[in-house]
Amino acid sequence: MYHINKILAVAIMILLTGCSIGGEKKIKIFSVEEPRQKLDYPMPTALQLEELKWIIITSENAQEVFKKLEESGIDPVLFGITDKDYQVLARNFAQIRQKLQETNNLLEEYKKYYEGTEEKKDVDVQN
Repeated sequence: MYHINKILAVAIMILLTGCSIGGEKKIKIFSVEEPRQKLDYPMPTALQLEELKWIIITSENAQEVFKKLEESGIDPVLFGITDKDYQVLARNFAQIRQKLQETNNLLEEYKKYYEGTEEKKDVDVQN
């Protein structure tokens, strides 16, 4: 009886492990490339800024400028900056223009990437 239990235990183990011995099932993984969606974001339009009139006031022309403003019906309250601060203002505007150009270039590159042309897609397939 002891041998029958051993034989029975070995047979059960062979049956249980028999499923994993032999062949492994392989899973095939595939992907389907979907076409890129068109970007429906309009490109930013150029700003339409109002024209600004600069009046240069020096110690020599201050009285004359104020008199002309009063004669024109303009309250002669002015805000001023020094010549060094004007240079800072000009540098700041240059940085703003540069950043806007970088942003526009980035938007153009995203648009090319996502929408691309047929020629570009053909080149990519060949490589």
